[in-house]
Amino acid sequence: MLNIDGIDLRSRFFIGTALYDSPELMERSIEASEAQVVTLSLRRATAQSKQYALQHWLQNKRESLHLLPNTAGCHSAKEAINMAILSRELLKTHWIKLEVIGNDYNLQPDPFQLVDAAKELTEQGFKVFPYCTDDLVLCERLIDVGCDILMPWGAPIGTGQGLMNPYALKQIRKHFHKIPLVIDAGIGRPSHAAQAMEMGYDAVLLNSAVAKSMDPITMAKAFKHSIEAGRLAYEAGCMEQQETAHASTPDIAKPFWHSEPL
Repeated sequence: MLNIDGIDLRSRFFIGTALYDSPELMERSIEASEAQVVTLSLRRATAQSKQYALQHWLQNKRESLHLLPNTAGCHSAKEAINMAILSRELLKTHWIKLEVIGNDYNLQPDPFQLVDAAKELTEQGFKVFPYCTDDLVLCERLIDVGCDILMPWGAPIGTGQGLMNPYALKQIRKHFHKIPLVIDAGIGRPSHAAQAMEMGYDAVLLNSAVAKSMDPITMAKAFKHSIEAGRLAYEAGCMEQQETAHASTPDIAKPFWHSEPL
């Protein structure tokens, strides 16, 4: 069970709502994922609510789903803060996935604006889920200003590259062993999600890998199972890699099998 902000979550799969071919497909994919945290762009919700009432559908699922509005598309702390305040008023949640983009080429977060926005929003009572890079110092600064959850990227948004820098991600997990950590962005395959969970990450957030697949409903199920498998493997303790071969059956006390009964 994952506890976020006093809420116990059975699922460690956080899923997005963009890029689906239809609202019906989005709804069925989310249901198939069994995710309990759903991200939502406020700009998208308000612009398209008349077409298929995305916001209304999500609100009707409030008993089983927790909304995580995001500040996607914001390029400054001021813009992100204003978007967060508006989302709290409209969606009735103090949770916010904080995105402050510094580079439009790879959608990398602006670390300076991100920290400034996180500081202001935590002071205003928000539960800030900061989307950041796999930079240990940046993660420390975000915690210093009041964040108690981190969302480092696996790779740039929408690339599907998986975990580009496993070493950096492992160091973040090791250093912040008491902080909930969610891999956000760059996950393209269920195996990528399983790898993140095997490292000890607490959850995975993704959107494109499901929504842009040929069969989003089936892919949502695949990610559900891979995330569960990765978590179980972490809890069980994965076998350490070794440089040399080791026989699974030792020579000493080796059993003998007889072709005939003695």
